[in-house]
Amino acid sequence: MPADHHSTEKLYGLDHLRALAILLVLMYHYRAFKHPAWIDAIGRFGWTGVDLFFVLSGFLISSQLFKEIEKAGSISLKTFFTKRFFRIIPPYFFTLFLYFTFPFFRERESLSSFWKFISFTQNYGFDVMNRGTFSHAWSLCIEEQFYLFLPFLLLLVLKTKTFRYTVLFAFLLILFSVTARFMIWNNSIVPVMNSDGFWKAWYMKIYYPTHTRLDGLAAGVIIGYLMIYSLQFKRFVHQNGNKIFVSGTILLGISFWICNDQVTEGASVYGFTWVAFSYGIILMSAISRSSFVFRTKSSITTQLAGLSYALYLSHKGIIHMIQYALEKLGVETSDNVSLLIGLAGCIAGGLLYRLMIENPSSKLKNKILNLNKGRSGNG
Repeated sequence: MPADHHSTEKLYGLDHLRALAILLVLMYHYRAFKHPAWIDAIGRFGWTGVDLFFVLSGFLISSQLFKEIEKAGSISLKTFFTKRFFRIIPPYFFTLFLYFTFPFFRERESLSSFWKFISFTQNYGFDVMNRGTFSHAWSLCIEEQFYLFLPFLLLLVLKTKTFRYTVLFAFLLILFSVTARFMIWNNSIVPVMNSDGFWKAWYMKIYYPTHTRLDGLAAGVIIGYLMIYSLQFKRFVHQNGNKIFVSGTILLGISFWICNDQVTEGASVYGFTWVAFSYGIILMSAISRSSFVFRTKSSITTQLAGLSYALYLSHKGIIHMIQYALEKLGVETSDNVSLLIGLAGCIAGGLLYRLMIENPSSKLKNKILNLNKGRSGNG
């Protein structure tokens, strides 16, 4: 039942995936700095780490809401947004403070407008070629928009008595994204295919917008819904964990083959969907009691998972500053030693975020939630 589905033990499998996601992102972004040659081969598919984060977010957030609906028949918007605010906003705003106040933290020259960052709309009309500093905030924009709209959409389908069609609605969102990418490819990308404006158009029209990147979030929602409301699906997942993992890994390999050249038509239109389904299947193995991914515990992946948000926010600025300092000291910055120093600096930065921002924010969040519970109880 729902309580079993949300067992604490289950989080070990998901921690492995969170750790994998942040490592993929780090390897991908490290290619923008001086790096050992092998990083190019290892990190070339690291962009899919963001898609894995999308699948995880879609699953985790929707599962929390489905569990609340199952228990209470509705959703407490106050509780949901309080939790999301104190988890997301303080570290994010601190990172914005660093970027806009201390230019030496910037890995590139120009930032998008401040209002686009604080309104979480930076991913629309985003000129990454000329305003590429803190470019990775684009995915946070999509996640925040998802957090904003999902509870209202679920309340709407509850009120209209169409909640049982949630999986269908999620599949329609995926179909919508595929269709949007197909139309954009033909109408906006093909005309500039051989021009200097191709990359700018591809990133701005295909890669960054929310409406073209709904695949991973929707896949996570589908799995979250079925794990709670479909006993047959849940039994299948728990009985076939290792087989599911092998299937997901094979499908991910096929996805990487399709996306070998990320900006081809096939990759641009269908690649994100293949990647989303691949990681969705691997996620199913991570929550399966019969899977080695579920049963294996690792303090390393647990810690990486806990630091993943802080690492994602700060890693580019930290790597930039470390490489700048090493160059000033006359130290080679493209070897393995410098890579380890850079990654260690990212971990240290993540720990500082945890101690200075995330832990105090969590304590304040718990106080507010407990205060609200007390008022509700008195009422």
